[in-house]
Amino acid sequence: MRIIFSPTKKMVHDEYANFQHLPVFLDETRKILAYLQSLSYEELKKLWKCNDKLAKENYERIMDMDLTHHLTPALFAYTGLAFSHLAPNILSEDAYQYLEDHLRILSGFYGVLKPFDGVTPYRLEMQSKTKIEGYKDLYMFWDYKLYEEVIDESHLIINLASKEYAKCIENFLSDEDLMVTIVFGEYKDDKVISKGTKAKMARGEMVRYLAMNHIENLDGIKDFDVMNYQYDEMLSDDHTYYFIEKG
Repeated sequence: MRIIFSPTKKMVHDEYANFQHLPVFLDETRKILAYLQSLSYEELKKLWKCNDKLAKENYERIMDMDLTHHLTPALFAYTGLAFSHLAPNILSEDAYQYLEDHLRILSGFYGVLKPFDGVTPYRLEMQSKTKIEGYKDLYMFWDYKLYEEVIDESHLIINLASKEYAKCIENFLSDEDLMVTIVFGEYKDDKVISKGTKAKMARGEMVRYLAMNHIENLDGIKDFDVMNYQYDEMLSDDHTYYFIEKG
């Protein structure tokens, strides 16, 4: 069983947190870095869609980036909402091993990351409009590589990623694969709506729950009951598990 997860824009550098290995697609990352370094400041700012402060910070990072030294494990480098609710700093060694075996973080810059792959802070979304080696965007650049790296002998993928990242895997699923998308929502006017902030928090809580309880099957996922979310059997099907916030 594999769990796919989105990265976050917020990142930190902490070289005192020891990484175990380099990312599997480092050669591809070097190509992306070379492309980014070939762009002007204004071109990068447009690509990143950010203010001057963030653009300057990330421009300096790009121009002086080292992909093999002074790295932080991916699990601790990302600090957005989903990762803060995953709360990796207070997990057990057994939970770390579970995450290393099961969790895969999808990235426009690195492709696929294991939790203890060493990374450096960067800014690049999967949907960014790039032109690398003739490919019109990162989806075409990465193509089927991310799927092949993520899928294992179980052919079961638990999708806790955003649509932007999940499509990197979903577009290449075979008939023997099963991807179960987890949806966190609430009822409003007889409809199920999903609020972005709460969903990000709940995704992190779900990964934490899976790691702490060493969940290896679909039935175990259904027992998740955090942040007042509970599995809704009536709404759910084989491909989508709905967790509805109880009022």
